[in-house]
Amino acid sequence: MSVAAFADSASEDLNVSYRRAYDGWAADPLRFWAGRAKGIDWFEAPRRIFEPDAGPYGRWFPDAVCNTCHNALDRHVAAGRGTRVALIHDSPVTGSKQHFTYARLLSEVKAFAAVLKRFGVGKGDRVVIYMPMVPEAAVAMLACARIGAVHSVVFGGFAARELAHRIDDVAPKLLLTASCGIEPARVVPYKPLADKAVEMSRHPPQATIVLQRPELQADLMPGRDHDWRQLQAEAQMAGGDVLCTPLLATDPLYVLYTSGTTGRPKGIVRDNGGHMVAITYALEAVYGVRPGETFFAASDLGWVVGHSFIVYGPLIAGGTGILYEGKPTGTPDAGAFWRLIAEHGAVSAFTAPSAVRAIRREDPDGILPACYDLSRFRALFMSGEHSDTATVGWARKALRKPVLDQWWQTEIGWPIAANPLGLGPLDIPVGRPGVAVPGHRLEVLDAEGKPVPANETGTIALKLPLAPGALPTLWNADERFRQTYLAEFPGYYSTSDAGRMDENGVVSVLGRTDDVINVSGHRLSTGEMEDVLSAHRSVAECAVVGARDELKGEVPVGLVVVKPGENAPLEEIAAGLVSAIREAVGPVAAFRRVVFVERLPKTRSGKILRGSIRRILDGEAFDVPATIEDPAALEEIALAFR
Repeated sequence: MSVAAFADSASEDLNVSYRRAYDGWAADPLRFWAGRAKGIDWFEAPRRIFEPDAGPYGRWFPDAVCNTCHNALDRHVAAGRGTRVALIHDSPVTGSKQHFTYARLLSEVKAFAAVLKRFGVGKGDRVVIYMPMVPEAAVAMLACARIGAVHSVVFGGFAARELAHRIDDVAPKLLLTASCGIEPARVVPYKPLADKAVEMSRHPPQATIVLQRPELQADLMPGRDHDWRQLQAEAQMAGGDVLCTPLLATDPLYVLYTSGTTGRPKGIVRDNGGHMVAITYALEAVYGVRPGETFFAASDLGWVVGHSFIVYGPLIAGGTGILYEGKPTGTPDAGAFWRLIAEHGAVSAFTAPSAVRAIRREDPDGILPACYDLSRFRALFMSGEHSDTATVGWARKALRKPVLDQWWQTEIGWPIAANPLGLGPLDIPVGRPGVAVPGHRLEVLDAEGKPVPANETGTIALKLPLAPGALPTLWNADERFRQTYLAEFPGYYSTSDAGRMDENGVVSVLGRTDDVINVSGHRLSTGEMEDVLSAHRSVAECAVVGARDELKGEVPVGLVVVKPGENAPLEEIAAGLVSAIREAVGPVAAFRRVVFVERLPKTRSGKILRGSIRRILDGEAFDVPATIEDPAALEEIALAFR
């Protein structure tokens, strides 16, 4: 179903609904957020909504007192909703499923909070969580939130060096890990990586708590390592209640390090009050999820999506989150997501375009969605990278549901621009994430910080102050925060993303500013070229990067993975792709080179490593990113360019 058809089936003027919401926020932001704050259970309600003189750009709800765990669990149990399912753990790689009611999850969280306190962890102390997609990871997050400890979840795919960087920056009292992670074809030992990271750290944690999984038992070092389940059982046997610690709304809830970081990492700080207000609003306004409903975010807890919309968002809203330990394909097939959505009753879902491309590659005719009852499912959202026309078109046809775009960043914590299902989906062209969500004043600036005319390219920036839920600063690095995000355009937060905005306020995100290439003085989006290539009938996946050129400065090069079973000669496919770019973008693109590869190098979260590809193409030295899914993929690219 197209978005236009979906919109036409509604009873009200959906464009007016969005416009009313956005204009209402813009006219009086303080009144708007004060109204949204009424949905949070405060120990002391905010009297001041915003303090402009606090922090690098101001702080939201500075005098309010609250607790995120209380809002996620206690208040729902107290209201008689303890038997409602709060969290579902679905693990096809281990053949297990678990349903945690609010009452059961609260009991588990209280017990683990007691474990943390036994190790001397209290308000303001840090805890690093380096775990696979298991319910204990969510329990640990909530237990930290309960006692005012600051958690820092580190993606389990990171190597020891990257984990050590994060340990040194946040200086935790405890490291929480597991004996292993489970992949479809292998078991990944976590404990040796954690041990090595501790050995490399200048500020090692006092102790490590290890979740032993039956697939692989880890050796525990006496005096330093402790068995998770034994400690949890002892705490449950001891009983007692661990009350929620009252915290200022401006106290930190967590620190999350930006993906792909090397050297000194950037710790994104998220506070308690603004975070709760923002993500519950986003769940309703953007994703169209009502209190008590189920939402599926196909992400890892190590990424911001997992924080916002697997754990905290659904639980604070009184709904159900899905913690999925599996892949979009191969666990067992390309129908995995549709099975999850149907079986657990998700009304809305969120994934990356790369995941849908992988599904499409295995199910090109879109047969598998019809095998499941998706009658309760309303829409699929995509974000994380460019949503190309071919992928969106395939998903809309296969699902017969709206497939909507969005754009946001780890720093902001919730969507900046979107096609807002909850406010009424708009008929927005494919490949554009949508319009600014209420709370974000978005402008496109030139190099001097001046707004550019409609439809012209510049850097996307957000007018200060940032919305609730956005980072107030970097961990222990206020000046670095100012220099990284605020110094380039005074009065604005620079997203470092290039883009355009049309006369109707619809945003086009062209990629990071270094993904907009300069060909003979013309600024061209590699994402737009990828959209053209991916529409070709023979193309399964593609990436376009800019290569240095003595004459033109830069020229685009296309890397293409052809569909399985494709019999057309590669020369013929390449000629068709060059012709398509020439027709869609024009001769100015100077697109002449197509390189065919077996696969594209990606992170474990599915993002194509365009920066690494570009360095290989230019003959520069490159480091293998810690988040890469398979390091051999970069070597294959290097061979293809020789």
